[in-house]
Amino acid sequence: MPQPKGQPQPALSVAEARARVLAGVAPLPAEPVALRSARGRILAEPLSCLLTQPPFDASAMDGYAVRADDVAELPASLTVVGESAAGHGLAHAVGPGEAARIFTGAPLPEGSDAIVIQENTRREGDRVIVVDGRPDPDHVRRRGGDFLRGDTLLQPGTRLDARQLTLAAAMGHGALPVRRRPLVAVLATGDELVEPGTTPGPDQIVASNSFGLAALVEGNGGQARLLGIAADTAAALEDKIAAARGADILVTTGGASVGDHDLVAPALQRCGMTLDFWKIAMRPGKPLIFGRMGATAVLGLPGNPISSLVCGRVFLVPLLRALLGVEDRDASSEAVLSQALPANGPRQHYMRGVSAVTRDGVLTVAPVASQDSSYLAPFAGANCLIVRPSGAAAVAVGGKVNVLTLDF
Repeated sequence: MPQPKGQPQPALSVAEARARVLAGVAPLPAEPVALRSARGRILAEPLSCLLTQPPFDASAMDGYAVRADDVAELPASLTVVGESAAGHGLAHAVGPGEAARIFTGAPLPEGSDAIVIQENTRREGDRVIVVDGRPDPDHVRRRGGDFLRGDTLLQPGTRLDARQLTLAAAMGHGALPVRRRPLVAVLATGDELVEPGTTPGPDQIVASNSFGLAALVEGNGGQARLLGIAADTAAALEDKIAAARGADILVTTGGASVGDHDLVAPALQRCGMTLDFWKIAMRPGKPLIFGRMGATAVLGLPGNPISSLVCGRVFLVPLLRALLGVEDRDASSEAVLSQALPANGPRQHYMRGVSAVTRDGVLTVAPVASQDSSYLAPFAGANCLIVRPSGAAAVAVGGKVNVLTLDF
């Protein structure tokens, strides 16, 4: 079993580390969910129509259902033989020289094939005089014009929002097959931490990482289970790690380095984790544990809040997407620098930045004032990460850089 201490390990590139995190990950099984509860869920199977829409030729306007031949020459006088309203169609046919009063959404009566809008008519008792205008084909919504029974309209991997749910309902589905949401256990570690809302003692700080990571998990389709804070003892750590049993992913924060007080990796290994790697050539976030504990993937993130969330964006979000069967959208976008950047060091740097689109449609970006990995206020104002490859040269104003969205 690899050990994080005593055995030097070269830092992996971000690309290699991501590949190892995602290796062999398969989408979670499907589960049926009522339509009303499916918002934000990920469709697991192709969804085909159970119905045809519209189910009949329907009027798109208020007016009169007629035979097109009867209004080929105007004016035309027709006998009104009944009425067709939404949910209450006319039971008998419209014959030559006849018309039916019709309202938007109502089925065209048998025998009719066109609509004349009421603005082009004049009513005289039981007769209607069509005085102007030829029937417009767009005034009839033809049967199956939207979709036909058996058509497949929604594909696996679709995140279900108001549009897709409206469509699924119209297709005739009351429940949908969606991916089970990944369960992510989140554990903060360290004697220095206290829960938000309590007063820190001497040498203590408020634990914030777990709440940001929980929001990241839930914003990307998972369920977060907060395990609280584990003290810096083997017993406390092992007890909290045991509480993650059944989770698809266990995320720890803090103690991921190799100092004398970094106890997380050994505790995870004693609990059955097989360590894959613990060091990455990235900034912020060099110390990052990854391994597997049975069926549970383990990510040990750094304790600095920014390092924790940046690593969550780079590694945890793609892992969640893989478990949900969602296409990885992590391709970065090119942006124009509005502030010069110095040459980068040996680690891939994820600088916090603010991007904007100019009136000409150009994506521009500038780094936030402070890149300190423990400063949350500047990070809260950022909307992207500027990705600087290892050893990248300095970039002047107007130069191009790649940016990754902060979509949590």
